[in-house]
Amino acid sequence: MTIRLVIADDHPVVRDGLRGMLAQQPDFEIVGEAATGAEAVALVERLRPEVVLMDLRMPAMDGVAATGRVVAGPAATRVLVLTTYDTDADILRAVEAGATGYLLKDAPRQELFAAIRAAARGETVLAPAVAARLVGHVRAPAEETLTARELEVLTLVARGGTNAEVARGLYISEATVKTHLLHIFGKLDVDDRTAAVTRALERGLLPMPRRGG
Repeated sequence: MTIRLVIADDHPVVRDGLRGMLAQQPDFEIVGEAATGAEAVALVERLRPEVVLMDLRMPAMDGVAATGRVVAGPAATRVLVLTTYDTDADILRAVEAGATGYLLKDAPRQELFAAIRAAARGETVLAPAVAARLVGHVRAPAEETLTARELEVLTLVARGGTNAEVARGLYISEATVKTHLLHIFGKLDVDDRTAAVTRALERGLLPMPRRGG
């Protein structure tokens, strides 16, 4: 069986590297490449590959949104996330969107090859570190577990967004934002926005901010 693949990554060097590596496998065929989430969705609708290698951080629709569109579409395409990000928020959003697998870009090539073949069979594939995070999340007390929407709200708050800006970004009302924040404060056992962001960073729920320079 030939596994037809689409590579979705906004970095040309990464796509070139993946294409060269995957082309060496006789059962893989690269049928398309996308630099944005929107391009990935369009390619899947047109080419209907077995598997999409999906980066998470891309312009014009991120990998999570693109994954949701692919999974909801008519093609029986599996999405294997291939990213450098392994925070709880990223993992949960991707899995909830319907990703079949989640690997990190530093995975050994043989692990990647095996993951692609498993994903094509519909099997769930998770990097060991990712699996450990998911297990830890499931085992966490219910009061400490943030929903996907609460993580979205907190991510925008961490970027300095006001309640009004968060509401506009997520297409919800300010009252709903305040309700989400109250739930977040309760679950993280904090009293304000700054403490919530700090606690979330400590627990790996949000990505650490990049240092400038």
